[in-house]
Amino acid sequence: MKELLDAVRAGREDAVAGLVKPMSSTERRAAAAELKELRREVRGWGGDRWHEQRAVRRALLVAGAGCHTGAAGAAAWIGARELRDWSPLPGTVLLDLLADRDPAWLGDLAHRLAGRAATAAEDYAFVAELVRIAQCPVPTTDAFVHGWAQSLISARPSHASRATLPLALRNDPHVRELVPRLFETVEPAPALSWYADPQAPTHWPSALAGLAEDGVLDRSVLVDGCVARLLRGGRTGQLRFFLVLLNRLALTPAEERRRTADWTAMAADGPSPLAGHAQSVLARMATAGELPAAQLAEMSGAVLFRPEKKLVKAQLVLIGKVLRRDPAAAKELLPVVAEVFGHEDTDVQKRALSLVARHIGAGGDSRGGHEALRSELAGSAGLLSPMHRDRAAEVFGEDRVATATDVSVPYEETLPPVPLPVPAAPAPDTVAETAELVAALIGSRSSTVPEFERALDALVRHAHRDRAALAGALRPALADRWWLAPGSGRADAGDLHGMEIVAAAVLDRVGAAGVPGSRSRAGAHVHCAHEALDGVLDARLREAAYHIRTRPLPFLLATPSWESGTLEADALIEGLRGYQRQCADPAPADFAQALLRVRRDTAAAAAAAALGTREGDRLAAWLTSDGDAATRPLRRVEDPPEDVSRLHWWERDRAAVRRIVLESGERPVIRRDFPHEFHRLSRPLGRSRCYHWTSTDTHWPAVLPEDRETLAVWLLPEVAACATAEERGNAALLPRLAESGGPVGEAMHLALAYGLAARHAEDRLSAVDALLVLAARGELDGGRLGHDVAELVRLGTVKPNRIADAVRTAAATGAYATTWSVLRAALPGLLDAGGPPRGTGEILSVGADCLERCGESVPPATEPDGSPELPGLAELAARGGSSQLVTQAQRLLNAPRQSRDQHRTQIDENSR
Repeated sequence: MKELLDAVRAGREDAVAGLVKPMSSTERRAAAAELKELRREVRGWGGDRWHEQRAVRRALLVAGAGCHTGAAGAAAWIGARELRDWSPLPGTVLLDLLADRDPAWLGDLAHRLAGRAATAAEDYAFVAELVRIAQCPVPTTDAFVHGWAQSLISARPSHASRATLPLALRNDPHVRELVPRLFETVEPAPALSWYADPQAPTHWPSALAGLAEDGVLDRSVLVDGCVARLLRGGRTGQLRFFLVLLNRLALTPAEERRRTADWTAMAADGPSPLAGHAQSVLARMATAGELPAAQLAEMSGAVLFRPEKKLVKAQLVLIGKVLRRDPAAAKELLPVVAEVFGHEDTDVQKRALSLVARHIGAGGDSRGGHEALRSELAGSAGLLSPMHRDRAAEVFGEDRVATATDVSVPYEETLPPVPLPVPAAPAPDTVAETAELVAALIGSRSSTVPEFERALDALVRHAHRDRAALAGALRPALADRWWLAPGSGRADAGDLHGMEIVAAAVLDRVGAAGVPGSRSRAGAHVHCAHEALDGVLDARLREAAYHIRTRPLPFLLATPSWESGTLEADALIEGLRGYQRQCADPAPADFAQALLRVRRDTAAAAAAAALGTREGDRLAAWLTSDGDAATRPLRRVEDPPEDVSRLHWWERDRAAVRRIVLESGERPVIRRDFPHEFHRLSRPLGRSRCYHWTSTDTHWPAVLPEDRETLAVWLLPEVAACATAEERGNAALLPRLAESGGPVGEAMHLALAYGLAARHAEDRLSAVDALLVLAARGELDGGRLGHDVAELVRLGTVKPNRIADAVRTAAATGAYATTWSVLRAALPGLLDAGGPPRGTGEILSVGADCLERCGESVPPATEPDGSPELPGLAELAARGGSSQLVTQAQRLLNAPRQSRDQHRTQIDENSR
């Protein structure tokens, strides 16, 4: 056994098998115990021994596999990721070593390895050989099936003929058992998507369809598998293979009829490509008279409410064809069509109304027995846009339309409730709870502002009361930290991050370098807002660690009163009194952060001055003045640079478009009175991108919770990149800024404008949320935001269709008047841009919808005839034609007049 262990320690993988084979079962079990001890030892080796560690682990893998006498233990050992070091399994060596085992034991091992989801796919070749030797049933786990599919692709040489994949499938002994599982795995096998041309004979769709044609595979299994997998749903990319295969199988009309319910479900809920396919199948059946009207009505009810206009319009066309062939189906189909009167697209409304009018005649025409149906459909006329009300009156009759359109209830704007501040929880009372909280934060490497501030204040408080007790509770909770390992000595503060710095100071595991400023980041990136904000947090942590080791602070003054990071002036004054009572001096960084967080309350200035201390006087002056008021941000339009090769990768958005940039002004008070770690906050920042990828650190708003304008300036380049460089997630902080304190000015509105034009829907939703919060708080300047939107569109910086989607979402929440206040200011700039840019028609559509709904409740600037005072709108509407731009311009031009006339008509009806 010693010889075996020596060979393993030497990393002699090739010699291990020969040493294990002669050993008896008893000797192998004894060796397995020694190998487990060695494995634990190797796990603790440092990074300086990585090369030796890798060789020993490979030898350990082989030795342990041979010394485990049970299949379960052998499978766990072979499947252990730590022993592989991401290297391929030494299958040939292992098969030779295990060749003397019983076939039943090998089969058990094969199935256990196939059940290990993390490694079964890459171990496919080894497991398949075990199955062959043991002559056992083939495993059918998801990972094993993925590995099987991958092996058929990877095994083909580059010079293989075009028939290689079909031949490999045809010759595979387990093809009939494994192919059905391709449709049942939780995630599709990645190998199935590796094809460029669905018709290529070397690719999966054609290969499987060909085997079905030759009788190697059961065609019904493939068809049923495809349909079942498509019904399960998933992302479009996941379903593409199954849809391609289904088309390649070319279902017969009889096969399609048997699955009518399946097509209906796909058309209703499937991704757009799948829904389009299902719709086309059902359309063929309907036009051939093979789909009953009741089933067509059921399917139409779902498809007509999908967001894809293409599908909705195609369904209306299909219904029209069916009604021309079978007019009697109108009673079942037209009520479904009438529900489309409420569609957001007025062109779709028009098509639906025209279809209804074509099949029930005019309002005074009672031929065809459609009078009862007309009365039923008239109830949906109120869903139509006012631009279609005249046509609706012709179809259903004026009395019926007036009854359906009740505008007697005045419009009421719907805005979200104003977010209420949440009080911050106090620090834990016990060292045990503190240790648990700190260990959780350090282990997660992320935290919210309330969690972080609570933990930091708790460490400072308990270190002041009884540092030894706190250290005793922290040590076992943080036993897995590298800087607590035996023999590690004191860590350099530069190697520690976040809360670890303070915890290490409590445990006396940080060196003398852990003093304020020891890891100053003020070097290279002096114009980086991210480093300026991170530098404040870093300075606070290192200052707290320093005082714990030298002169512990009784508590932190900067601990916020609210979870947003805001500190109430009364709480700060009481904290300073507490320091006076204990004859303690406030720490510079802690007090500086407290000033930046305090809510401006001039009434508290007298109490601050009455403290009679330097800090009290500074606080009083801060509360009664603009404090750190900066000069006005510099705004300018920046053109793309001529030489883009000089740009860093994080500045690539500058190479594409012109853009509006802001640069914060200087803050002389911070530069004069604050610690040097805060001085970067006083410099002009925000004009250009830095190397940081995103601006989603939730701690940044808590540094300046009462100065969201400054934060908006600094984070503007990243938010703008959501629109100009199609980055994702950078607008996530906009709602947080909207809920923060301080004035709302140019920067916040410009950031909203960029966010509304973001490439990704989640970023646009963040901007919409921020817009609605500002509106609910009465802080939104719709005119300013509208002007910013128009300027960005005119510059070509953003795309109008994204703006339209965002404002449509805002309006749909019930904030029609708020949305119109933005669009009313934006539209003059869009219509006067040397020809409205593409996508303006969608914005006009949202504006018309808003004005139709809020009507006279929001008195806009109007012409004498009641039309909105928008330069260029009348000329655009007079162009003629049926384009969306012209149609929506006409609709918007007439919206106030139609809303007023409708309101007066309702009053007349009520008076009668």
